[in-house]
Amino acid sequence: MNLAQRSIRLCLYSTSAQVSRTKWDLMSAVCLERKPVLSGELNEIERKFSRMLADIELENSHKSDHEVRYETETLQAELLKSKSLDLDIEQTLQQTAQDFEDAAVDEYNKFVFESRITEADKANDLQNLERKLDRHLLLLVQQKQWDQKIWALPQGLQKDGETMLQTAERVLREKCGDDLTVQFYGNAPCGVYKYKYPKMFVSREEEGPVGAKVFFFKAQYIAGYVDHNKLKLQEFKWLGREELMSSLSQEYYRNISQFLIDEE
Repeated sequence: MNLAQRSIRLCLYSTSAQVSRTKWDLMSAVCLERKPVLSGELNEIERKFSRMLADIELENSHKSDHEVRYETETLQAELLKSKSLDLDIEQTLQQTAQDFEDAAVDEYNKFVFESRITEADKANDLQNLERKLDRHLLLLVQQKQWDQKIWALPQGLQKDGETMLQTAERVLREKCGDDLTVQFYGNAPCGVYKYKYPKMFVSREEEGPVGAKVFFFKAQYIAGYVDHNKLKLQEFKWLGREELMSSLSQEYYRNISQFLIDEE
């Protein structure tokens, strides 16, 4: 090995050693989702397929008690017309299957289906969970980062002795209060996002962290609400997939979109 090769290897070794000693802040972020409450509206192909399955099920199904009763009473009515059958007066006064069917059809025609568009949809209330009931909603909170406010998932620094999951659970309580009931999906993070701090905020004299590594944990909303009045949280909103890009940075959105289920 000549002198030039030794110099290059020494340079590479010193560079890798310097990188390995670089400090990073460790953070946990919670990707809290509210699952759809309603099934999505069917498109034309899905409606045709649904009708086909219903027709197949009808053809292969056995007769219900109502259908058997209807056929029996129809036969009895024909026999009565031909005076081939005698019935008691009490039997003739009972509600027939046809009467029951007519009453059921009349009640169905009076029934009005509830609209999929809620009052929260009409008001575009981004803090209300009653909006977009057929879509996934993701919780974003407004947080201060250096000298500006940004929208991001609830996130915070890891404390000594905490696992990353414990940090995520604590951060969610601190940011959103104790009234939220959620379920975390396992102990392992579902993604990671790394970024460096601006040079103006990094101390040159101290060997402090040069950036942060954010570990994402997925959780499902069960019940409760975000208590932003009692805590220091200034703003929050529940957004659908198509609304995230307008609030998040491109790089941040690209990282979290990798573990979000595509709704289309």
